[in-house]
Amino acid sequence: MRAMTMKNLICKASLLLAAVAPMAVAPTARAAAPGITGPVFNLTAQSAYITQPDGQAVYSWGYGCNAAPAGFAPKPKGLDLANANCNTMQIPGPTLIVTEGDTVTVNLTNNLPTSVGNTSILFPGFNVSVNGGVTGLLTSEAAPNGGTVQYSFVAKTPGTRAYYSGTQGDLQVEMGLYGAVIVLPKTPPAQCTAGLPTTNPGANAAAQANWGESDFRLASAAYDDPHTCYDREYLFQFSEMDPRIHIEAEKQVAACAAAGAPSPCNLQVPTEPYHPAYFMINGRSMPDDMDANYAPQYPHQPYNGNPHMHPGEMVLLRIIGQGRWQHPFHEHANHVRILARDGNLILSPNGNLAGPALFTTTTTPGMAMDGIFYYTGRGLNWDMYGHSPTSADGNATLPCDADANGYNTKHPAAINYFEWCQDHNKPLEAAPTGDVAGNGPVTLPNPNILTNGAWYGGSAYLGPDATKRATGCMPSGTPQSNSPNCASAGVTPPSGTIANSPGGESGFAFMWHSHNEREITTNNIFPGGMMMMMLVDSREFVIDESN
Repeated sequence: MRAMTMKNLICKASLLLAAVAPMAVAPTARAAAPGITGPVFNLTAQSAYITQPDGQAVYSWGYGCNAAPAGFAPKPKGLDLANANCNTMQIPGPTLIVTEGDTVTVNLTNNLPTSVGNTSILFPGFNVSVNGGVTGLLTSEAAPNGGTVQYSFVAKTPGTRAYYSGTQGDLQVEMGLYGAVIVLPKTPPAQCTAGLPTTNPGANAAAQANWGESDFRLASAAYDDPHTCYDREYLFQFSEMDPRIHIEAEKQVAACAAAGAPSPCNLQVPTEPYHPAYFMINGRSMPDDMDANYAPQYPHQPYNGNPHMHPGEMVLLRIIGQGRWQHPFHEHANHVRILARDGNLILSPNGNLAGPALFTTTTTPGMAMDGIFYYTGRGLNWDMYGHSPTSADGNATLPCDADANGYNTKHPAAINYFEWCQDHNKPLEAAPTGDVAGNGPVTLPNPNILTNGAWYGGSAYLGPDATKRATGCMPSGTPQSNSPNCASAGVTPPSGTIANSPGGESGFAFMWHSHNEREITTNNIFPGGMMMMMLVDSREFVIDESN
């Protein structure tokens, strides 16, 4: 490990509040499920340093691209991933995106330090044939000094799966040799391509089209089953890292290099006792995981972990447990309905989905799962769009036309599309600071308590002017412009402090984090580690996941 210039690490202790209440956010990062396309992949295993929010650069090993890939995904029509790249070493390794039925070929070149010895890749769940390399314990391996091995398999079924080193896994996986394979269905069900979800055919797609949003999905369904339609998708790989192992590996590699050839020199790095200090989502710790994909400050950690959605959208979560520990990850705001594990769709005898609804998507090492998350605001017991029949703000007086399920889905062009109509016009608080009057079930804390720099707006509403409605400072000429709050010295809507205008977009944020408390620290510093935020915005805010 070597020291780097210490980052400006802003204390984010206020993030804890998101565990119990929705917050407003200035969404600047993007996610989706980026990767490279095949079906032929030329990979290398190399060493490099990855960064952590405490200012350290940790010596690591990882897979990367040995040549320019066939392509990058997702690639929406008319948009390019301008910053997309595939470095010669990255953690996690490149996400390999293929289609059901493809014959996949992975050519691996070993460019790790000579003293590391052989390396390899395992592809659990696939019937793999090998060509070249040297015999290893679990599979054929690539020898040092540019040795190669070729792995081939047919991607017979869709789903998300892990890949990782099959050579001295206690050390090589710990050092960062792991990644993901995503197999897309060859012929997604017609219901999924026509509009999502199947319970609301076409409406979500119509809402996205109305606001000019591009489609960043890799496919319209996760499997060859109409129950697996989705609107958005995100890939999360959970892992941990013990820096003492990395420090020792770096020392021994340097010592072997100094000894020079032809002296035999092999690493003898102890991997027990195991005391990880870094806990990562897609190779980054919070808050780094909320920066954009392919951000230049993380050349060897290209993938972020910052999901984003609109109410009512079906969000596909592709989740993999990498490393050595079990990770109990909790997604606030709703359970996750599991569709499949390790590429195996979970169905009942009558063909219905039979996967559990999980409070924590607990992963064991090497296990992958696909699940659906959605959020509508149902159950909040107040109108999250801040409606009031007497408001002068037109965006706060939109109608709610309930469908058979009680949601406002008949009007996909409306800002309050997918509002839970039972809460329409229900006041938020008994002593309002904004435009909601009357007796309500909730009294909000001071907006400044909910503020953390650029991240929060302090508003419990969605839609334009949400922050102004929360603080009572509406445009001149409206009843709210005479609010005592607006006349008070120093009253500024919190969302305007750094990033976004108080008159613009303000969404909710729900903390997603490990339920192992140690795993939400970075080298024993809280907050950090295995933590991110799910951003929820109303329809007028266009979610752009290009880079």
